[in-house]
Amino acid sequence: MLTIGVDIGGTKVAAGVVDDQGQIVAHTLRPTAADRPDVVAQTVAEVVGELSAGRDVEAVGVGAAGFVDETRSIVRFAPNLAWREEPLQKKIAGLVGLPVVIENDANAMAWGETRFGAGRGQSHVVCLTLGTGIGGGLVFDGRLYRGRWGMGAELGHMQVVRDGRLCGCGNRGCWEQYASGNALVKAAREIAEVQPERARILLGLSGGTIEGEEVTEAARQGDTASLAAFAELAEWLGQGMADLAAILDPGCFIVGGGVSRAADLFIDRAREEFARRLTGREHRPFAEVRLAELGASAGVVGAADLARHR
Repeated sequence: MLTIGVDIGGTKVAAGVVDDQGQIVAHTLRPTAADRPDVVAQTVAEVVGELSAGRDVEAVGVGAAGFVDETRSIVRFAPNLAWREEPLQKKIAGLVGLPVVIENDANAMAWGETRFGAGRGQSHVVCLTLGTGIGGGLVFDGRLYRGRWGMGAELGHMQVVRDGRLCGCGNRGCWEQYASGNALVKAAREIAEVQPERARILLGLSGGTIEGEEVTEAARQGDTASLAAFAELAEWLGQGMADLAAILDPGCFIVGGGVSRAADLFIDRAREEFARRLTGREHRPFAEVRLAELGASAGVVGAADLARHR
């Protein structure tokens, strides 16, 4: 049985035809306009039409960054797309003539990794996507947990510092302000500004404009400011996972997203911090902390499989 998975980002739409073993048999990528909802829906319809030509496609799953309602049909709010109470499922279904399921993009990624990636064989999984912020997905007893209103697992927005850094969600002190790509860059910039002698390699690579790629490369060259920024991220990541383990008791954490491409610089320390901070650590099993395996295709694979099991 073939289904199509679509992953809608702020600037592009990625899509693929996926079989029941989680293999992508055809894929495509299109730019799109984040500020024009109708154009996004039309773009999705175009890629579905392209991919379904000559194939017996049963359904379409769409992963979108934002609050998706409990019926998996309406995007109530998307921070990086112009969607407010957007009836996305109805629009796309009307254009493509196939059953359509809408899901939060991090949920789709979590489902893809649990079914076909790093979480295979695990029934209780917490999936974290470290990018600009922190996305989250929960799979318990082999089922995707969405919450009463479909808006669960916004893990990046649990408050870890009272009256801390201002977050794009409007609150302060959210976890993603301390353990994400943006947090990594912010920490490196702060150190470089106050102690430039520790950031000579970083400043040389960046030319004064410090971004994530420069922080990663500088850290690999031994830049002490960049290494300190990664250490700070690792400590916050480990602390957050320990807090989640105290509440959710998963068997496995999966860490993915763009920042995970530099996992060699932080994941071991994050595991150590997780073990050190875990409640009752001397009297309980430790959840594994694994790296995601499906990469950028996880959302496409997960969305397609959710459509298959709609």
